[in-house]
Order: sequence, then structure tokens, then C-alpha cells
Amino acid sequence: MVVTVLQLLSKKGSKIYSISSNTTVFEAVALMSKHEVGALLVMDGSRLVGVISERDYTWKVILKDRSSKTIAVQEIMTSKVICVSSDNNIDECMVLMNENSIRHLPVIDNCSIVEVISIMDVIKSLMSEKNLLLSN
Repeated sequence: MVVTVLQLLSKKGSKIYSISSNTTVFEAVALMSKHEVGALLVMDGSRLVGVISERDYTWKVILKDRSSKTIAVQEIMTSKVICVSSDNNIDECMVLMNENSIRHLPVIDNCSIVEVISIMDVIKSLMSEKNLLLSN
């Protein structure tokens, strides 16, 4: 049985957290902490321009001894955003994440952002699928 992103989202629910590109990195990290997420979509109006993650913060701010209170999100965000649609299957998502060393995939349908799935969402779905197969 091939699980689609749509099926994963039906179990997960839909919460999209975003921030503008001119916001400080400190505010972005505070928002990630508040919502207990590892990444935020970076939006300029209704346009997706990037993703900022804990990894971006760690590698591009902390390890470079920069101040998160003075750096704008646009300076450290990942601007090459790889997206999927709800029609993609979970195996395809895993391949994309692995090949691109990313942990978050925005889901876009009809030019609108539907959700963001994480590597943990994909792993949980794959494990659930394996458990279902084993129990039959």
C-alpha cells in the first residue's frame, strides 16, 4: 500500500507557521520554540521565498558567532525550497529529503501552501505502514 501525502495530512492535521523575510532570526527562533516546530516558512506576502530551520540557525548564526537579534531571516534562510503536492507518496518524500539533506517539505496544491511535513512525519508514516503489513 502506497501512502500519499494527502493521507498523511489527514492524520496529522494542518498547521502552517510562517514569518516574513525581514523579521529577525531571534523572533523566528522564538516562534519555532513557541509552536515546537523545527522550521518556519518564510513568506513575502503570499509568496513562499524560503524556509528557516533550526539547522540554518545553528550553522549560520551560532557557529559563526553572529547575533540573532540583528540578523534578518533572509540572510540565513534556505531559499531553494523543495516542495511536494498532496499527490506525492511518502516514499518520494523520503527520497527528496535524503537526496537534498532537508528535513521539511512544504506541501503545495493549486499554488497554495497546504502544510509542511517533516522527516518525523514521513518516518512515522513509514513505520505505521510497516507495522500494518507485519500485523497482516
